[in-house]
Amino acid sequence: MKCEICGKRTMFGDSVSHSKRHTNRKWLPNVHRTIMMVEGRKRKVNICTRCLRTQYKAAR
Repeated sequence: MKCEICGKRTMFGDSVSHSKRHTNRKWLPNVHRTIMMVEGRKRKVNICTRCLRTQYKAAR
């Protein structure tokens, strides 16, 4: 899982309970496979929703 535009990837850290016990966990980026125009051609890309929103706003 990686955004092909910004490079956003899975992040790792600890889940901390009420008793302050630390266990491993990960945060996944919200990545979608979409069709975009890249260098004048339609291409399937894996892109996070933040970049998808920015691309949509730039096209308007």
